[in-house]
Amino acid sequence: MEQIMLELGDLTELDCDCIVNAANQSLLGGGGVDGAIHRAAGPQLLAECRTLGGCKTGEAKLTGGYRLKASYVIHTVGPVYSGSPQDEIQLANCYRNSLNLARENGIRSIAFPAISTGIYGYPLAEAVPIAVRTIRAWIEEHRADAMTVILCCFDRRTYEQYEKELDRENKWG
Repeated sequence: MEQIMLELGDLTELDCDCIVNAANQSLLGGGGVDGAIHRAAGPQLLAECRTLGGCKTGEAKLTGGYRLKASYVIHTVGPVYSGSPQDEIQLANCYRNSLNLARENGIRSIAFPAISTGIYGYPLAEAVPIAVRTIRAWIEEHRADAMTVILCCFDRRTYEQYEKELDRENKWG
């Protein structure tokens, strides 16, 4: 069974155990997917986030989902794109640390946005292969956990980039 699924649509509407928030370091809401998740989840999410003391780039923290269909939100802070080798390491850490946190909490299905590709400026063509490679390696390493990973794309361009990368990986991976 394919453990990586591709969805085009609104991350906040997905019916899965957990969605991942591409958050800022304060965890107190912001623009893009972060703002959308906070609006959809309601004020209890912000209240819980205030107790977490922020989050460093590449790390991940867990909260409840409140008014979302998802029971949990994992907040991870992607790198602001600078073109340095550190960007790739930090972006891969976002996916890996989110998956590890999900596994530790018994989560069986998790949905990711394209982390750092919005306001943080990470080029889609560079970010997508990092995401797919990191997720595939994690699934391979944790076969017994049978976690479903959903790559949720806000727009057609992102969806097509992921589709192309997953096809390439299937042929050559």
